[in-house]
Amino acid sequence: MKKIILSALVATTLLACKETATPKPEFDLANAKKEIEAANNDLSNAIAKGDTVAVGNAYTIDAKVLYPEAPAVIGRANIQKDWAGTINSGGTNLKMTTLEIWGDENILTEEGVYDFKSKEDKPIAIGKYLVVWKKEDGRWKLHRDMANSDSPRVK
Repeated sequence: MKKIILSALVATTLLACKETATPKPEFDLANAKKEIEAANNDLSNAIAKGDTVAVGNAYTIDAKVLYPEAPAVIGRANIQKDWAGTINSGGTNLKMTTLEIWGDENILTEEGVYDFKSKEDKPIAIGKYLVVWKKEDGRWKLHRDMANSDSPRVK
């Protein structure tokens, strides 16, 4: 009889704890979109300033950049070097527009369009992109970055 009473007491206690536990807040996708747009703005500003360290730090440590007709650029340090080459060749004016995001509190995917110009405001490329964002050190960072130009291919 003592075992039955003890079991009932334990079960009641566990149920009470479960009911009074604070529920996990629901993920706010609209707020996450604002965070991604702010991160894109920070990235654009870093590119405009030629701050390749800030550009590199916008990516996860194990990030990959996947552009057409080129091998993948793997890792933050290599991505930083790749962006340094782009910036040094005059590509410093990048505008990104987020069209849609989806995902959860750990991983998001962003679809967007971009307009890339030189510091003299001469067009370099316009196109579209997909970015997989990952939380690293409490911040959204680019984890996989894939883009391609809307310009026709030269054959």
